[in-house]
Amino acid sequence: MSHLARSYVKFLNQAKSSSLGLGQVRNMSAADHADGWKVWKKAFIVVVLPVIVLGHVNAFGMSDGSEHEAPPFVPYDHLRIRTKGFPWGDGNHSLIHNDHLNALPAGYEHGEEDH
Repeated sequence: MSHLARSYVKFLNQAKSSSLGLGQVRNMSAADHADGWKVWKKAFIVVVLPVIVLGHVNAFGMSDGSEHEAPPFVPYDHLRIRTKGFPWGDGNHSLIHNDHLNALPAGYEHGEEDH
């Protein structure tokens, strides 16, 4: 423990004797480069905007639409159990019901001709 205290005192003595005193403030790196924000602006335009555009093209432009088709309905006994109706609407539809993706106990609301 005494070694820790001696090294701390040595550190404080070196800080006092160095050119930077404890009361002085060091300049940050931006003080030397007043136009540093221009580099970040150019990096944003050159790197980030193309990445965003390519991401949107990949997500929406190259889509074939197959992910919007409803999966086949299989009437499993353990799914879509309605022991008590929902307190809104007809009691059979959930609050955020999507008639193309969420099946009712009897099957989907739409037929294949609705696609």
